[in-house]
Amino acid sequence: MAIITLYVSLIIGMFDPEMASVLKEFEKVMPNLMAAVGMTGNSDTLISFMISYLYGFILLLFPMVFSFIMANSLICKYVDDGSMASLLAAPIKRRRIVFTQLTVLFTEITLLILYVTVLELTVANISFPGALNTDELLFLNCGLWLFQIMIAAFSFLCSCIFNETRYCLAFGAGIPLVMYIIQMLANVGDKLANLKYLTVFSLFDPDQFITYDPMAFWSLAAMFLAVIIMIIAAVQIFKNKDLHV
Repeated sequence: MAIITLYVSLIIGMFDPEMASVLKEFEKVMPNLMAAVGMTGNSDTLISFMISYLYGFILLLFPMVFSFIMANSLICKYVDDGSMASLLAAPIKRRRIVFTQLTVLFTEITLLILYVTVLELTVANISFPGALNTDELLFLNCGLWLFQIMIAAFSFLCSCIFNETRYCLAFGAGIPLVMYIIQMLANVGDKLANLKYLTVFSLFDPDQFITYDPMAFWSLAAMFLAVIIMIIAAVQIFKNKDLHV
């Protein structure tokens, strides 16, 4: 929250014609680098400026890293250090344990995205009253929230599959990060543009959300379906696995 507060406050505060021209110069000097992290495109409005400099890197990566850490610590870490035995020794069903841990993870992700939304609205209204379209931001952050929930669900699934932290993080964090690198390559140029369809990051296109493109609604449906499937898989795997504790 502290790191996101710093970046969001600074980026929104930089929204003015003079600073926009400076950022455009950076884009000309380092086009591939800026394109890789999504810091390109139209920045004439505050919401488009925020998309260019917040939603391509900062608001994707930091919540993801948080999900990786929390998902591992909620299931796999207990199995790895043997403390899961204490939970299983209690008269509590495995289903209840896994749903409790999953609820904790999803609640924390929800609170984080809610904090981001309130922060953006507060800073924008203080710095540039009336410049931010609230409805567009809310719908955009609904997409961001569901995307982060999907990433968290995948990491949680890996936490239920593996009994050792190193494998949980290698797959639960490694696969999304590899996909993000592929997405960065796809952002660089036309020859690699089709690589984006190999990653889940193509489901979250901020420009589609602020324009209420029909594809945004299909993306929401796809992400929701993926979350449900991964939750069911995680619960079943945890219920049936031999934990050796």
